[in-house]
Amino acid sequence: MTELEYEILDELYFVISFEDLKLKLSLEEAELKHALSSLLQQNYVKCFGNVSDEIPPEQLDFENKYRIYHYLASKEGLFAHNTR
Repeated sequence: MTELEYEILDELYFVISFEDLKLKLSLEEAELKHALSSLLQQNYVKCFGNVSDEIPPEQLDFENKYRIYHYLASKEGLFAHNTR
C-alpha cells in the first residue's frame, strides 16, 4: 500500500463523496482517481451511489462515474490500514 492509499483509507472510516475526499486531501482529480482505482482492485474500498446505497462490484462503472460515487473502506481495507 502506498502512502497516498494509506492517507485515503484514513479518511474512509465513514462514507465520503469523491469531491469531499479530493478537497480534504488536497489532491488533483487524476491522482485521487488512480489511487481509488488501485484500492478498488485490492478490495480495500466500496463504492456507494449515495451515503447509504452500496453499489455491487459487478454494477460499478468507475471509469465513467467515479466523480459521483461515495467511498468507504472495506473490512479488508480497514484491516490493511490498521496493520501497516
